[in-house]
Amino acid sequence: MQTHVVTTPFGRRPMTLALMKGQLDTAEIKAGKSVEKWKVFRDACEARELLGVQDRALAVLDALLTFYPSNELSDEKGLVVFPSNEQLAVRAHGIAGTTLRRHLAALVEAGLIVRRDSPNGKRYARRDQSGELEQAFGFSLAPLLARAEELAHLAQLVAAERKRFRIMKEALTICRRDVRKLISAAIEEGAGGDWPAIEDHFLTLLGRIPRSPTIEDLASVVDEMELLRNEIVNLLEMQLKAEKSDTNDVHSGRHIQNSNTESIHELEPGFETTQDEPPRQKAAGLQEPAKAFPLSMVLRACPQIWDYGPGGSISSWRELMSAAVVVRSMLGISPSAYQEACDVMGPENAATAAACILERAGHINSPGGYLRDLTRKAARGEFSLGPMLMALVRANSGVDRSAS
Repeated sequence: MQTHVVTTPFGRRPMTLALMKGQLDTAEIKAGKSVEKWKVFRDACEARELLGVQDRALAVLDALLTFYPSNELSDEKGLVVFPSNEQLAVRAHGIAGTTLRRHLAALVEAGLIVRRDSPNGKRYARRDQSGELEQAFGFSLAPLLARAEELAHLAQLVAAERKRFRIMKEALTICRRDVRKLISAAIEEGAGGDWPAIEDHFLTLLGRIPRSPTIEDLASVVDEMELLRNEIVNLLEMQLKAEKSDTNDVHSGRHIQNSNTESIHELEPGFETTQDEPPRQKAAGLQEPAKAFPLSMVLRACPQIWDYGPGGSISSWRELMSAAVVVRSMLGISPSAYQEACDVMGPENAATAAACILERAGHINSPGGYLRDLTRKAARGEFSLGPMLMALVRANSGVDRSAS
């Protein structure tokens, strides 16, 4: 047992098991270990929130380190500094005495320094005949040496979290700008859509951002803002493609009427032929499939689909589409209805629709008929998965299957 490393505070200051543990930890410093004192100090400053210390307490720690004569903290050179409160106050930029004592106590409680109190509570050092430091009473900096690696790791965690926060904030800024300008452009140019409702939803999302947001606050809003942006882009894209298709149909019709007025009546409705290609059917008014929403958003909106993926998890669109085939059969959706949805919406969006139907299965009487209805509306450019996904994201905001 190493009882010689434990000292109790002078006067009315109580002894705690936490203080005892801190002193015992410093006794385990490996022989010959040393560390640059200002590097440890910078790490402690970086990790101050995790350590639970304020900036003024760190200013006091900075002052204490200036009384340590060497640039390297080392047990061989001693680790106790013994300035008076007056000297410390001067080097801590004129801090008041009561404030100084409070922050010294905070540094002790945070495990960054340890008190080495003399019999009378004074701070001083005793030297031998050669002038070498024999014994010192004051504040030991041993915890900084003992915890150097831990403090460096905490500093790295804080830096990584700060970078993640910055990236998340940048993503929100860009997405917010995109949504705002897309809505304005759609309204100014008379694009079809319930733009007042979309704008209200946009403003609601902005209102959820607190004055001092955490990364969790931003992540939640960014997900829904990106979903809203994708919905707006898909809506506008379908309209642009519909306009282009109408224009091409007009030009094509005129060309046929002018060049082959006899043969047009001989072709069956819904079929086209060329000299080198056999007749093939073309659905009237069929829109090109909209772009798929991000897989992570689909999984957040439809957590039940996870159970039907390989091994109870889904990590790719291929796995989601495979799970959707299983769900399609379980819900009683016919292969022809699902294939038609794939042809009109695209396989990714069809799988997403199946996942949404699974999520709302308790409210849908006929999943097959429901999917066919969605498919018909999508073919006419009257349906997008965005609103359904956004509603499910909000409804399932507390469900997290990603770690399963």
